[in-house]
Amino acid sequence: MAEFVSVEVADRIATIRLDRPKMNALNAQVQREIAEAARAVDADQDVRAVVVYGGERVFAAGADIKEMAVMSYADMNAHSRTLQDCFTAVARIGKPVIAAITGYALGGGCELALCADFRVAGESAKLGQPEIQLGIIPGAGGTQRLPRLIGPARAKDLIFSGRHVPAAEAQAIGLVDRVVPDAEVYQAARDWAATFTDGPAVALRAAKQAVDQGLEVDLDSGLEIERLQFSGLFATDDAKIGMTAFAEKSTPEFTGR
Repeated sequence: MAEFVSVEVADRIATIRLDRPKMNALNAQVQREIAEAARAVDADQDVRAVVVYGGERVFAAGADIKEMAVMSYADMNAHSRTLQDCFTAVARIGKPVIAAITGYALGGGCELALCADFRVAGESAKLGQPEIQLGIIPGAGGTQRLPRLIGPARAKDLIFSGRHVPAAEAQAIGLVDRVVPDAEVYQAARDWAATFTDGPAVALRAAKQAVDQGLEVDLDSGLEIERLQFSGLFATDDAKIGMTAFAEKSTPEFTGR
């Protein structure tokens, strides 16, 4: 049993819940537990969408600075790979993933939110990459995922300054997708996740992989990724169900196969 990260499944939506008082600091143990939870929900065929949630008070205030402060270069050189791997496990969940952000999502917390496909934030939430104020830089994907999401200039502004970005500005620059009242964050994320639970699971996974992998390569290579994913879906039951339903003007009932 994990101590700080739990997985709850209801209505085919899995919630990866962080619960390390007081601020969900992401120490090495939490990082490992996040990775284990991500791999578990990815493998669970009954799960069709995922919400990452830190509770009503805070999403995650970042890495455990007390733990990092005593690390040498050799220590961090070894640990940083584990750190990145844990977040990459979330990014590679082959299902729609929504981060439900309350309070602070700073440093590693912001980087964790960046691994989701979508981000819902409370009105009083604040996001940012304040590592520069510690004399370091983001090390769990912030310098790579953030510019891919909001563009290099805006990413540099956040990373160079280390400032905390309020929810309204975060939405304006594309860092979050929706802003709702604080008390509604988790339910809003679940409602969004629910729109995917009856969809064609294999096609959703293919779409996510095509987009994410395509961003890492040139256009021609990306088009080939898309072509192979597209043609491969014609071997699925869901493709037959979807096209038959279209021809018959009925509602498709996808099986996820």
